[in-house]
Amino acid sequence: MVQAKDGGEAILEAFRNLDIDYIISSPGSEWAPVWEALARQKINETEGPTYINCWHETLAVNMALGYTRITGKLQAVLLHAGVGLLQGGIGIHGASLGEVPMLICSGEANSYGENPELDPQGQWYRNLSVVGGPNRFLEPFTKWSGQATSPYTLYEQLVRAGEMAQRIPKGPTFLDIPIETMIHEWSPPSKIRKVPPAPKVQPAADSVSQLVDLLAKSANPLIITESAGKEPAGFRNLVELAELLAIPVVESSPTYSNFPKSHPLHLGFNPQPYLNQADLVLVLGARAPWYPPSAGPDKATVVAMGETPIKGQMVYQNLLADLYVEGDLTIGLGLLIEGLRSSGAVKSETVKAAIKERRQRWETEHDRLQERNRAAEAAARTKQTIDPILLCAALNEAMPENAVYVEETTSHRTAILRHVRWEEPHSYLHPNGGLGQGLGLALGVKLAKPDQPVIALMGDGGLLYNPVTQSFGVAGEAGLPFLTVVFNNGNYEAMRSNHLHYYPEGDAASSGIFHGVHIPGPDYAKLVSPFGGHGERVEEPSQLVPALRNALAAVNEGRIALVDVVLDI
Repeated sequence: MVQAKDGGEAILEAFRNLDIDYIISSPGSEWAPVWEALARQKINETEGPTYINCWHETLAVNMALGYTRITGKLQAVLLHAGVGLLQGGIGIHGASLGEVPMLICSGEANSYGENPELDPQGQWYRNLSVVGGPNRFLEPFTKWSGQATSPYTLYEQLVRAGEMAQRIPKGPTFLDIPIETMIHEWSPPSKIRKVPPAPKVQPAADSVSQLVDLLAKSANPLIITESAGKEPAGFRNLVELAELLAIPVVESSPTYSNFPKSHPLHLGFNPQPYLNQADLVLVLGARAPWYPPSAGPDKATVVAMGETPIKGQMVYQNLLADLYVEGDLTIGLGLLIEGLRSSGAVKSETVKAAIKERRQRWETEHDRLQERNRAAEAAARTKQTIDPILLCAALNEAMPENAVYVEETTSHRTAILRHVRWEEPHSYLHPNGGLGQGLGLALGVKLAKPDQPVIALMGDGGLLYNPVTQSFGVAGEAGLPFLTVVFNNGNYEAMRSNHLHYYPEGDAASSGIFHGVHIPGPDYAKLVSPFGGHGERVEEPSQLVPALRNALAAVNEGRIALVDVVLDI
C-alpha cells in the first residue's frame, strides 16, 4: 500500500534539500511522521540524511555542534517537546555563543485530545505543553525561533529556518512543529530546489587597503586570535601572513587550533606581556582578546577582523578597535596577503631588514617560552605523584600526530594549552558556554573525522556535568570509538580558587573547611565496562604512558576507552 505523504515527508524533504547529512535526535513521542518518512526513505533507497539515535538531548545537540564545527555543514536536531529543549539548552546556548549554524526542531500538540479525529495522548494536556509555545524557551539564545503554523507552510518554513541559521551571524534556529501539522497530508510545492550554500561576505576593499598600509608602516605588529583556525584555510592563511611580516601570534582563550604551537612565531596563550610592546594589534576572530575588557594596549592601533567582531550575544564587550575589517576571516586574510604582496610593502630592503630583525627577536621569545615549558615538564618528572603537566607530556609521547583533542577542563586548561602538542587545523577544540558539552562534542568530531583518534580531555568535575552513560552508549551504537582522559584531582578546584579570590584570609582558608569543592567521585575507569570499553585508573607516574597506549589500542580496535588519571593538584 502506498502511503500518502504527510508533514513527516515535508520535514525530511526539507532536510534533503538543505544538504543535511544527519538527523541527530533524542527521540520524542511526537516524531512518528518523521520516523515513517525515514522508513520510507530506506525502503525506497532514496538518498537523504542518516538518523543517529542519541540517548540524551544535551548529547544530541553537542554531537551536531562537533560535526558542524569540523565540516562547516548545518545539521538537524530533533528534540522532545519543551522539556527536551530545556535538556538541550546548554548546547544550544553554546552554538549561539560560537556562531555555529544548527536547525533544531521540537514538537507539541495543540488540540489536547479534543479533536475527535486525532488523539495526541494525555501527556500533552497534563505535562508537556508550554504556555506561549516552546519557542519561548529558546528565544534568548537562538538566532530565530518560531512555530510551524500550517501544514501548507511547513516545508518552506523549515527551509527558511535552515537558510537563516547559515547567514551572518550564524547560529541555531528553532522551529516548533505541532503533531497536528506533521500528520496532516502534504503536497510538495511545484518547485523543489536544492538550497544553495550561504554566500561568504568579502571585506570592503578600502578596509583591507587601510590595513595593508598600517601593516607596512608597523614596527611591532601583534596578532591575537581565538578562532582563525575555524576553517583549515584560515589556519594556513594566518601562518602565511605571520611569516610574510614576521608577526607573532598569541592564541587568547582559543576555541580552535589556530597556529602551529612549535612555530617560532607562536607566543603562547597570554597576550598581556606583549600588548604594550606593539604599535599595531590585529584581533582575528576573537570575542574577548584580553581581560579585563579595558586592559587592552595603551598606545597601539587595534584592528578587529572577522565576520561579526561586535557580538550581539555578549552582554558586554570592549575591543578598543580603531578599524574594523568585517567579512569572512579566511577570505579577509587571503586578501590581506594578496594586498601586501601586490603593494610592494614587503619588497624594499629597509622593510626586509626590519622583518628579519623582528623574526629573530620573536623567535628568541618563542624559544624562551618553550624552554620554560620544558623546564616545567622536567620538574614534573621528578615528582612521585602525577602533576597535570606530566600527564600532558605523556599524551605527547603516547598519542599520534593526527590526534584531535576536545578539551573541557577549567583548572588544568592552562597546562593543556601549554604542554599538549598539536600542530594542525582542527586538532584542538574547546566548547563555547558552560560545562557539560565535551563528550558530545568529541562524538561529533569523531563523526566528522572517523579515521583520526579523538581524545576528550575532561576534568573530573566537568565529566560529571556530561551525560556520561548516554555518550558511551551512543559511541557504541553509532560506531564512534573515542578516548576519554580524566584529569582527576577529586575537586572542583575552580570553586576553591574562586572562594580564595574573594576571601584570601577568610575562615575557610584558615580552617580548610570548603563547601562545593570536594568530589567523592566513582571509579571512573569502570564506567566504560558496561559498553565493552577499556578502562584504567592511573595513580603512579610510571603507569601513564603504558595506560594511554593501551587505551589508544582499544580505540583503534573499535572500542571506547577511558583513562582516569589521579593528579596531585
